[in-house]
Amino acid sequence: MPHGLAAAPAPLPLADVDLADNDRFTDGELPWRMFDTLRREDPVHWQPEPAPHHGFWAVTRHADIVRVDRDPETFTSTRFTNLEEVDDGQIAVRRSLLETDGLRHQALRRLLQRRFTPRAVAAYGDFLRGLTARTLDAALAKGGFDFVTEVAADFPINVLARMLDVPEGDTRRLIDWGNRIIGNTDPDYADVLLESAESERYRNLPFRSPAALEVFAYGRELAAKRRGGSGVDLVSMLVNQTPRDGIALSQEDFDNYFLLLVVAGNETTRHAISHTMLALMNHPGEMAKLQADPSLIPNAVEEFLRWASPIYHFRRTATRDVTLGGKRIKEGDKVVLWFASGNRDEAVFEDPYRFDVTRRNNGHVTFGKGSPHFCLGSSLARLEMRIMFEELLPRLAGIRLTGPVRRVRSNFVNGIKELPVEVVPA
Repeated sequence: MPHGLAAAPAPLPLADVDLADNDRFTDGELPWRMFDTLRREDPVHWQPEPAPHHGFWAVTRHADIVRVDRDPETFTSTRFTNLEEVDDGQIAVRRSLLETDGLRHQALRRLLQRRFTPRAVAAYGDFLRGLTARTLDAALAKGGFDFVTEVAADFPINVLARMLDVPEGDTRRLIDWGNRIIGNTDPDYADVLLESAESERYRNLPFRSPAALEVFAYGRELAAKRRGGSGVDLVSMLVNQTPRDGIALSQEDFDNYFLLLVVAGNETTRHAISHTMLALMNHPGEMAKLQADPSLIPNAVEEFLRWASPIYHFRRTATRDVTLGGKRIKEGDKVVLWFASGNRDEAVFEDPYRFDVTRRNNGHVTFGKGSPHFCLGSSLARLEMRIMFEELLPRLAGIRLTGPVRRVRSNFVNGIKELPVEVVPA
């Protein structure tokens, strides 16, 4: 697409906005229309929810998102980070790194933090490049294939398998678990839909997903083998260290940490890669720039991340009465940060609906921005995406869609579940 103003979403009446309706997120345009309306007309918006939930404040402007995300004392994660309203018993058994703040959060992060520094993940460069080449060669040889299944899902899960030190043959199981857990509102993925009455049986499991039990069993088997050893894989580091606050990991702590690694280490990068490929197909001029000058790719990765916004939101809970965006938020209210909306904020990004691989000063909030909860795997995700497109783009003489793009039915994960393509190898 040539430079110049790109079209913003078609106007949508404020009365038609409903961020609680998962069905609205299977449309590739409607979520952005809702966000656009909210930023313009009601940037801190009260969104009702179906009973038994009580509704939430939708925060859609970049500055407000950053403010809330940087203030865990006022907007805590400890009351949960998804929209589901949970009681104290559920919080106690389902709490993960995401649902902690303060010293405990720091202590849990530090267990694995050194394995995710830029320097540490750079050591995976050669492995990643070889893995990428094998993945792409196998997919492109088919001519026509589903990009999600053959490329976007296959690549990051193999990186995770290496970091966990699990057999490559187990990667299909890891992908399946991630689909079933994160896709708990999508009938194509979920064992039990989150909004169904049956989900009450699984209320003490992450995402109310029965698949969590399989992940727990798998993680516990690995832990039993690694405990007391000298391994440097992620499981060994979890079971053979005591957090700096002196509070050892309980069984629930380990289970939930391991499940978070399985899900977060695969799903978000997978969807970011898929969205990027779709954007490049829709903006062939931008793809041509990267093919002509691969040195642009590291900077372009930031635009990929802004554009993809693989997680729509995370939730906080107000710890006291507070004013935000002119609205009076009460203690105990859910406050939901719509990161995807912040990544299209006109006050921060010039012409935000233009996909621009040469964009500079890209202050996206995809990983959080200056937040205590800044994504632990951000350096790894950036490296994975850079290497993926450094290897992919030179291999393409042409690529086109051959069918509809199917999206995950979720207002949490901005996911593509099917991206059928046909390629002409270079």
